Amino acid sequence: MSKQFSALGVSAPILKALGELNIVEPTEIQQKTIPLLLSESHDVVGLAKTGTGKTAAFGLPLLQLVNTEIATVQAVILVPTRELGQQIFRNLEDFGKHIPNISIASTCGGIPIKPQIERLTQPTQIVVATPGRLIDLIQRKAIDLKQTEYLVLDEADEMVSILKESLDEIVVELPKKHRTLLFSATLPGTIKQLIQNYLNKNVVQVSANMETVGNQGIDHEYIVVDPIEKLDVLMHFLNSKEGERGIIFCKTKAAVNKLAKNLAINRFSSGALHGSLSQGIRDRIMEQFREGHINILVATDLAARGIDVKEISYVVNYHLPDTYETYVHRSGRTARAGAKGLSLTVLQEEEVIEIPEFEKELGIKFIKFQKPSVISLEENNTLLWAKQIFKTKPNHDISADLKTKVKTVFHHLTKDELIEKLMANYVLQNKVEVAEKPVKKFKK
Repeated sequence: MSKQFSALGVSAPILKALGELNIVEPTEIQQKTIPLLLSESHDVVGLAKTGTGKTAAFGLPLLQLVNTEIATVQAVILVPTRELGQQIFRNLEDFGKHIPNISIASTCGGIPIKPQIERLTQPTQIVVATPGRLIDLIQRKAIDLKQTEYLVLDEADEMVSILKESLDEIVVELPKKHRTLLFSATLPGTIKQLIQNYLNKNVVQVSANMETVGNQGIDHEYIVVDPIEKLDVLMHFLNSKEGERGIIFCKTKAAVNKLAKNLAINRFSSGALHGSLSQGIRDRIMEQFREGHINILVATDLAARGIDVKEISYVVNYHLPDTYETYVHRSGRTARAGAKGLSLTVLQEEEVIEIPEFEKELGIKFIKFQKPSVISLEENNTLLWAKQIFKTKPNHDISADLKTKVKTVFHHLTKDELIEKLMANYVLQNKVEVAEKPVKKFKK
């Protein structure tokens, strides 16, 4: 392992940390980028799929290039979300733990700024920041970028609109001679324009594994449903993945809240994540997910940036993504670190025609996921109903007298007989509810 990274020019303290982290061999983007950053002086554009180690590709060289004897900020890493910023900050601290006097700060939005201002009064060589918070710190004269040699734009395709508005204000604070390192999973036209405007004309572009989305371990599948059965089909799928961790992507915050509520009602171990939640709640949900206390995360695309959990076995596109780039980022949450994973997209009949376009644009092949039968869905819902009863906590406010009267009604029944009657009643109630629902017509 160490010999492979050492051949790229990685220093002994970092090699020691990589060994302790059991990072066995460099990925393709790391092999192509690390020597380039260490030995050249060009601006660099690094294109690689989500989950292929871009953080180490720029993080390891930066840790080695900064001068720990100088107390000023020498590298700034811009990220689209605080969650991703925290992830990169943790990674850099792990990679650099054997480098004497290295100092890294996280200055992302969503939390009070005063502790960050206080932190920046101490010696700091590397800062991880969201653009808005960095500009706030600049305006307050709390950060000095006059000796910053490296500007990293990570997940650039996820913060194009932010960068368009704020990059000028940041770049003007940097020395005229600095290196810009742009990393992205995709290269839309807006990113090409960004490269043309802000990177040196001699920029070097490196690409790794761009012929397919995610790594080869991802199975791309789709399932066709009627709107009325969409939730039932999803819950059938989730039951089949019990004990595994996954992320369900929705287009809007309202859709995330609605789906998360339905999953909670049906006793799925889940949590919601979107931008309107307070940072404290988002942090708590993410920590619960990372620690395995909840297995399912229902999220919007931007809120899910920075989720680097190796054991995510599946992602579900509950709504078809608007762009190919979004699909890249969503599917890239699974099959990380060489593991296998599933990306399942839930479609309505009229959306199926879009699948060939996704296949052509992204160089992947979708397999049709077999929709469960009506009987199988009904059986699954019955099991969910049973789990609801099992997980319901006793209500101690009900009077003892009423409890005694109810027990008297059932006292002559065996456990099996009671279960039989409860199930029969559940099925009967369900049929009544279905019969009473107005018939909805859907376009073919």
